[in-house]
Amino acid sequence: MNDTWFTDDHATLGDRLAAGREAASMTQSQLAQRLGVRAKTLRDWENDVSEPRANRLQMLAALLGVSLRWLLTGEGDDVQPQGAVEETPPSPAATAALADLRSLRGELLAMGERLGRLEKVLKTQLATAQGGAQPGEQGQ
Repeated sequence: MNDTWFTDDHATLGDRLAAGREAASMTQSQLAQRLGVRAKTLRDWENDVSEPRANRLQMLAALLGVSLRWLLTGEGDDVQPQGAVEETPPSPAATAALADLRSLRGELLAMGERLGRLEKVLKTQLATAQGGAQPGEQGQ
């Protein structure tokens, strides 16, 4: 049996989050900043004191380069437990490119959320404008 803190059999969401963050070579502060949350909030997630909302889970998976399924359940091979046999490390250029891709994916998710909020505001405004301007509706 593996004596490390992270094993597939015993890992919690917080354990997987911490393992994914470490595998992505990010500090808690760096990841919290990219997510737009306080470092204490991220620390609480990693310590299983609280859990992130669904939209943050998707952003976390994207920023860490892991699947949402793995982050939630531990199923899949996204991050290997400590002590696992490692392959040849990627070149620095490949590592930098992957980091850029992860960052862009997180930014795209955040932009998608912003677009959704703006769309909702616009739909509400249009419905209000159309509701007040419909001929024949007043006095009925």
